[in-house]
Amino acid sequence: MSRSPSPASPASATTHELETVHPLRRKETDGRYRGVRRWIRLTKEPLIIGGAICAYFLVRGFIDGRVSLAFDNAERVIALERSLGIFVEPDLQGLVAEHQLLMDVINGIYIYGHWPVVILTLVWLAVRRRSQYARFRNALLISGAIGLVIFALFPVAPPRFLTDLGFVDTVTEQTSSYRVLQPPAFTNQYAAVPSLHFGWNLIMGIAWATLATNRWARLFGWLMPPAMLAAIVLTANHYLFDGIAGGTLALLGFFVATRRRRASAPGRADANEPSTARPPLAQPVSYPVPEWASAQPGEVARFEEPRPVSVAGRSLGP
Repeated sequence: MSRSPSPASPASATTHELETVHPLRRKETDGRYRGVRRWIRLTKEPLIIGGAICAYFLVRGFIDGRVSLAFDNAERVIALERSLGIFVEPDLQGLVAEHQLLMDVINGIYIYGHWPVVILTLVWLAVRRRSQYARFRNALLISGAIGLVIFALFPVAPPRFLTDLGFVDTVTEQTSSYRVLQPPAFTNQYAAVPSLHFGWNLIMGIAWATLATNRWARLFGWLMPPAMLAAIVLTANHYLFDGIAGGTLALLGFFVATRRRRASAPGRADANEPSTARPPLAQPVSYPVPEWASAQPGEVARFEEPRPVSVAGRSLGP
């Protein structure tokens, strides 16, 4: 005896309704969620940057009353470089100072090769390499946070303040544009160690050298960090030790940011980047086998006689 189907329960009906949402309604809901996520992303970045600025000024205020310690630490850095045989900054600056055109180029690299490069690179990452943006931003934030701790615990006067050793502040001597862009009243003048001026440029150079598809952009990524390292030393804004410390700290921040990204989203690919995966192999296509070709070994294949075809009442077949 046939059994009639039982009526669906309310729970199953509700589940069925959720599974059969109208495509237009589903598209409208997805669009709303995308809009919310976009606003969260847009508001998150200013909050992160604002928090970093507040932390910077907090550390700057902490250093204001410790200027003498900053000069003592500068002497310690110089003593360390002398013991290693790398205290050559005054001699290098003296050689470059004899060539005014070269000095102008170095000053320009120091002034216009840092913040404009950092901002331009972050914008490029956000627009063209969106999945990579957070990694490089986090590398800047991690290295910057560690740098702020070092600035607070180990303030160091930059070489340009030690004129008795032959250092010359070429940036201020040649142009006042940089001190106008970054007034001393709003910057930490005793944050020589580590040099984030070089360290952050190193992170941006990694971005261009590894993610850019244009060969000139990749070349820029390779050349820009060493050019900035030379600029920070030859303008008497940092010691060689500062550059080494800044580069090490930047690579540490980049390593931590990369590990964090891989742990949080393994296997995520950038939609804007060309895929390096191999295309799948073509699957074999099966065709229907005619009856006469399916005979087993020892059997005689049977063929059907062709049927006559008639055209206009006349038979064309046998």
